Amino acid sequence: MPSGLHHLTAITARVQANVDFYAGFLGLRLVKQTAGFADGAQLHLFYGDAAGSPGSLISFLVWEGSARGRAGHGQVFEVALAVPPASIGDWLARALQAQIPVEGPVREFGEPVLRLRDPDGTIVKLVGVDLPAASPLPDPIAPTRLRAVTLLSDKPTASAGFLARFGYSKGPAERAVQRLVSQSDVIDLRDGSGFVPAISGTGMIDHVAFRATDPDAVRAMRRDLGTAQGLTEMHDRRYFLSLYFRDPAGHLIEYATDGPGFAVDEPPEALGQTLFIPPHEAERAQDLRVMLPQFALPGEERIPMRDLPFIHRFHTPDDPDGSVIVLLHGTGGNEADLMPFAHRIAPNTALLGVRGRSNEEGINRWFRRYDAVTYDQADIRAEAEALKGFMDGAIQSYGLDATRISYLGYSNGANILGALMLLHPGLVQRAILLRGINVLESAPTPDLTGTDVLLLSGTHDPFARMAPALEAALRSSGATLDARTLPAGHDLSAMDLDAAKAWLDQHKPS
Repeated sequence: MPSGLHHLTAITARVQANVDFYAGFLGLRLVKQTAGFADGAQLHLFYGDAAGSPGSLISFLVWEGSARGRAGHGQVFEVALAVPPASIGDWLARALQAQIPVEGPVREFGEPVLRLRDPDGTIVKLVGVDLPAASPLPDPIAPTRLRAVTLLSDKPTASAGFLARFGYSKGPAERAVQRLVSQSDVIDLRDGSGFVPAISGTGMIDHVAFRATDPDAVRAMRRDLGTAQGLTEMHDRRYFLSLYFRDPAGHLIEYATDGPGFAVDEPPEALGQTLFIPPHEAERAQDLRVMLPQFALPGEERIPMRDLPFIHRFHTPDDPDGSVIVLLHGTGGNEADLMPFAHRIAPNTALLGVRGRSNEEGINRWFRRYDAVTYDQADIRAEAEALKGFMDGAIQSYGLDATRISYLGYSNGANILGALMLLHPGLVQRAILLRGINVLESAPTPDLTGTDVLLLSGTHDPFARMAPALEAALRSSGATLDARTLPAGHDLSAMDLDAAKAWLDQHKPS
């Protein structure tokens, strides 16, 4: 009967840096990439040994550009990977050479330990202990399996009693840490009394999963847990069956079967090479493949991302034609929202999604507002100037052909795009404005000769009454404007898609 750790799941804000650290520096194998089972618009990556064996797995939910969480009690605080005992010096040298933050070596419970931080600040310990891998990786000093997790508990006695059901018994103690021991690994239970509660976010470990023999064991555990906090029904995650619950201190725990494993939909030699979409997301599989962030494995060709004033993301199609569409989302959206729409109207065009910097009660916007129709004029001008600076930097940094760039904005994104054209003429040559209005109280009249614009409004859109002012400002500035009102509301429709595709085909950059 298996016992001990199955996997743990953490949260990353930078998928490429995450892949470079875990598959590159640590040398783990990326054994699965999938859209999230709970949220299809969330990429989920699994790393492990050569076969993705239970007990070797670290997985990551990708929250690109999201806020960092807060360390505190109720949190899985650290993860420890076993490495060959004689390799600690080699790993120290590797970390220093790669400029990765490292502390140690020190000895903890008699074992040599290096404490690293991954690109999100998550603590990863390398522990020199002889724990052979179930399926060894090519590098002889690569991590072999999970050695431990550290739980920060403000109820350590209750947590220890709860974890006994997963095969853990009381072992030695050092200072504020009580070690719990199973047949395969350990849990270090650290007394978190006096700490603040943890807050979920990037750089945090979301949950830890323990091994179950089979579905019957998961069902039996569910019955045994009774009224445990946060207890869920069984979930089919395709690669394992599991359920979730919390211990008395609030740690999120998963109980997961060993099988069927990651080779159920991918041959062992090709693990991690294909992006999979869960069956229940089949209807929007095409859209999810465009929305989920792309990355390159070590040694593969990549786009080196630059540190520019706006969070942004590229989607590169399979057969790019050299053109680019810059995407500006609506209120509450993000840099990926418009990618499915844009990919449908121009499937061979690279997409550059940009995220607005204004934040209204956690909602992304492009500029501040006082109410639904009154806008901060100074902020509009400042953000338009910053957006121009971003595009100047992106064109130079990424080697983009400015003559082959089109812009597409929806709602709040269309509003800032309209202001950008009026305040900074010459930057935008082609623009599709979906539900755009004029947000400038005193709009300038620049020379927009040579600028082509499609403006699509909706007859049932409550903001449509404000669109004619934008239309007038663009026409008086000399833009070639195609303004249409569709029998639609504020939301986008199939009519928008057809109109935008036909217009862009006529105005496609050469």
